[in-house]
Amino acid sequence: MTTFLERHQIALYLAAIAVGGLVGFLVPRAADGLELAINPSLIALLYATFLGVPFNRLRAAFADRRFLLTLLVLNFAIAPAVVFALSRFVAHDEALLIGLLLVLLAPCVDYVIVFTRLAGGDWARLLAAAPSLMLVQLLLLPVYLLAFAGSRAVTGIDWQPFAEAFVLLIVLPLGLSIATQWLATSKAWARRIMGGMEALMIPLMVVTLFTVVASQFGSVADRIGDLVPLIPIYAAFAALMPVLGFAAARVARQERAPAIALAMSGTTRNSLVVLPLALALPPALGLAPLAVVTQTLVELIAMVALVRIFTRGGRSLAAKPS
Repeated sequence: MTTFLERHQIALYLAAIAVGGLVGFLVPRAADGLELAINPSLIALLYATFLGVPFNRLRAAFADRRFLLTLLVLNFAIAPAVVFALSRFVAHDEALLIGLLLVLLAPCVDYVIVFTRLAGGDWARLLAAAPSLMLVQLLLLPVYLLAFAGSRAVTGIDWQPFAEAFVLLIVLPLGLSIATQWLATSKAWARRIMGGMEALMIPLMVVTLFTVVASQFGSVADRIGDLVPLIPIYAAFAALMPVLGFAAARVARQERAPAIALAMSGTTRNSLVVLPLALALPPALGLAPLAVVTQTLVELIAMVALVRIFTRGGRSLAAKPS
């Protein structure tokens, strides 16, 4: 069964996105309940992911300063330059602009780890870098918002969701996985949990993709006419950042797996964390949360495509730098 799932995982992910979109469109009243399931499904998925590799690899990843520096430059120097250029296409619409900036300026720290693992990247390094990514974006996001969109973009935003998301989506599943691995050295039931969670990786990803898309699709569909200008911008970002990620990896002389991790991190954004920030904006900026959600939908399709590229046809792109 596991072999079947692994062989057809990309088709299953695309099906989850498609079915989620259909459910979100046909049964919009289900969105509220499904939205409540996003964090539990993410926690389970991340727990399964963190169980997958012994944590001596994580300790080694903390010492890789070159990777961390490259990751920070990619996400907080290169990506903002790309975002600024792309955002000029909607600079005339304040709500779309602020929503776009909120989401594209914030690198993901949760499910990027899962997609990186699926793509064959060095997810342990990303996990080790997660606190740095969260802290730096918390410090720099207001600065970039102020520079790119003006003072209104940072007024009245509650930044607490960043801390809450880090504890809920990183610290909690990470702590549980460390405890499980420690118990597995002496307890058979803990070893069975580890084996079971490994087998559930793909089903959990399917459930998460379905839940996120189904809970958000209806609200986007209702305002699709207003949100259409964002779709090519988000698609362009998703196309550019993997290339820039590999370019940065080549300059930093990173191996294939860290290079994939850099490409995935540069592309994947912190949409589920910044959405509460967008919801806290004044009513006049009511399109901003939908701009964030639209990015999530575009990004999920891009992530599935990147996993396929890196695991099937992307070996030359992700090859070890010379």
